[in-house]
Amino acid sequence: MYNVINCSKPTVAALEGPAVGAGLAVGLLCDITVAGKTARILDGHTRLGVAAGDHSAIVWPLLVGLNKAKYYLLLNEPMSGEEAERLGLVSLCVEDDQVYAKSLEIARKLAKGSPTALRWSKYALNNWLRLAGPTFDTSLALEFLGFLGPDAKEGLASLKEKRRPNFQKKAPL
Repeated sequence: MYNVINCSKPTVAALEGPAVGAGLAVGLLCDITVAGKTARILDGHTRLGVAAGDHSAIVWPLLVGLNKAKYYLLLNEPMSGEEAERLGLVSLCVEDDQVYAKSLEIARKLAKGSPTALRWSKYALNNWLRLAGPTFDTSLALEFLGFLGPDAKEGLASLKEKRRPNFQKKAPL
């Protein structure tokens, strides 16, 4: 996460089809994110029985607001590219067959810009994400702790068996 935030060059992501896990994390941390209309964006942490850690705790509230972030992250609700653009989770939504072309067009525009102006603008803007560093660190620690517990085992088993998880009802905290 910090490597994407601290990268000095502008980054552009293209989200098409299912976007979950590390690919989604990198995509949402990029400077500009283009999604296809029917992209299926899903955080997935709570479905696995672990805390919504890493990128989700740091970037989702900043992009969509705390209440919407909680809704999508706690309920493990998927959203389309259109919904992601409407909420502000992605920069732009285009027809599915135009995702890569639009992303390359944006990247080419950025490549023609002032490297110093872009680098310094990105650095200053990403201070919002750097300020959330303690939130990121805490969420990542809680996510990893969750992988040691019975809910993560049940979450993974239920995915493999293609069934709903049956999590324990007593939380450790």
